[in-house]
Amino acid sequence: MSLLPESASFEELVQDYFLAVRGSGLMLSALDAELLTAWAREGVPFEVVARGISRSAEKALWDARPGEPVLRNLRACRRQVDAEIKKYRSLAAGASAPPEPTSKRRKALSWEETRHARLIDALEDLAGREPTLSHQVTRLRNTVLARVPQEPAVMDAQEALSFLALLRALPFPQRREVWRGALSVGTEQQVMSVRARKVSRRFRLVAAVRRRLGVKEV
Repeated sequence: MSLLPESASFEELVQDYFLAVRGSGLMLSALDAELLTAWAREGVPFEVVARGISRSAEKALWDARPGEPVLRNLRACRRQVDAEIKKYRSLAAGASAPPEPTSKRRKALSWEETRHARLIDALEDLAGREPTLSHQVTRLRNTVLARVPQEPAVMDAQEALSFLALLRALPFPQRREVWRGALSVGTEQQVMSVRARKVSRRFRLVAAVRRRLGVKEV
């Protein structure tokens, strides 16, 4: 999700992603930095926190006024990020726990496996609601989503690629409408770097596609 060097710290990755999704700013406040440090101590992958941030931003995106940042501060994401951390830890613990000898229950799914399954279900539901996209959904299942990811970053990439592919499958007038809608909200500040601007635009575009297709959080 981030284009920072692989050597970047957890804190740098989260700050970079938050400011890109927010659409403005160069640094975090002291209170936000304190919260970021607390998240770093949780020891979860960057993508887990980034998912909480993106979900918080997506919920606020369509209420933002022109020229206003989508999120005022990192603390606005706290509830969603904490929920993602809790969910990740719960699923990670279940997936790593050895099965009981006498138990016939299936092994618990990991965070990535759970997200992958929910995304498949959401796309199947979409294909049922919009038959014109059923071919593209089948194609995605056989290509982009053919393998269940083992890393959070791969799952993020699969999800983004899936919605961008669905955008390309829409008729041109609808694609144009989605593009215009994505670029009309949360106008970026000129001080944003090229990297941050790219992340910001991708976030808003994927959010606009999900909104157009009526696909809720997966």
